[in-house]
Amino acid sequence: MADEDALIDVLLIEDDRDTLEMYRTKLELDGYRVHVALDGAEGLERAKELLPDIVFLDVRLPKKDGFEVLQELRRHGPTAETPVIILSNFGEKDLVDRGLKLGALEFLVKAQTSPLAISEGINEWLKE
Repeated sequence: MADEDALIDVLLIEDDRDTLEMYRTKLELDGYRVHVALDGAEGLERAKELLPDIVFLDVRLPKKDGFEVLQELRRHGPTAETPVIILSNFGEKDLVDRGLKLGALEFLVKAQTSPLAISEGINEWLKE
């Protein structure tokens, strides 16, 4: 069993409970320590409190949208360099461009991204 302190902390910010549980289950089975938030305001608060190794962020969220969360994470010293991957149902070019310009490492469309792909991508994203 891996040392608890060596586990990679993942924060999932997603308002759809089924989607959240699908990704959480796969990541936990693969040995990641997963934290969740159901809206943007809670996600921002949890990110600042937990300082996760990586954040997966939906765009359309209640209370504070994903772009606002990303902007605030980039302005907050301890999270300014935290890898953020946007996971969205929407893949329009203007949304993708905006997310990448604000500092997301990648912008993934949920329908084209399996939980396995997320889990397998974490180590690569952490190297960037």
